[in-house]
Amino acid sequence: MRLYLSSYRLGDHPEHLRALFKSERARVAVIANALDAVPAELRAEMVERELADLAGLGLTGVELDLRSSVDLQGYDGVWVRGGNVFVLRTAFARSGFDVLLKSALEADSIVYAGYSAGACVLAPSLRGLELCDPVSDVDGEVLWDGLGLIDEAIVPHVDSPGHPETDLVRPIVDLYRRTGVPHLTLRDGQALLVTGSSRQVV
Repeated sequence: MRLYLSSYRLGDHPEHLRALFKSERARVAVIANALDAVPAELRAEMVERELADLAGLGLTGVELDLRSSVDLQGYDGVWVRGGNVFVLRTAFARSGFDVLLKSALEADSIVYAGYSAGACVLAPSLRGLELCDPVSDVDGEVLWDGLGLIDEAIVPHVDSPGHPETDLVRPIVDLYRRTGVPHLTLRDGQALLVTGSSRQVV
């Protein structure tokens, strides 16, 4: 399994992300469904920013909107941007992408990379994140289970002055500490890098 889970955008050391791809001409599916509750024009602008960031690393990004397609054929990886983790989880479940993703990662056929909500959704549970991401943004039933692809919760934007959510995540960290929830805190610039059984914060 190859994972690059960033607190915010590409992080301070995106060379680690680039190194996960075996192909020099890697094609990456950009998934922005965490933004499904925001206005379409703003969503489109944010997708363009992600495509530009990946292009700067020599990666070819193509948006894959889970509301219309879940086909990963021809992609070397996915880049799942931030937004509302509950909206993102719903999109994964409704499309069946969660099942497809697990199978692809088990086969090590793709790289999973992303930030903020895109990292948080891999945890065993999303409980506690409602202190930051409003569940009212979800159209339909709120899903509280994460994908369970990592063993702990990730709390991004910790001690990250300038990020609008850095104050919102402090109560989440306090809750996890108080209730014994295994978790990893990341400040903006940091990312969790996983390659097989090896893991490190970069």
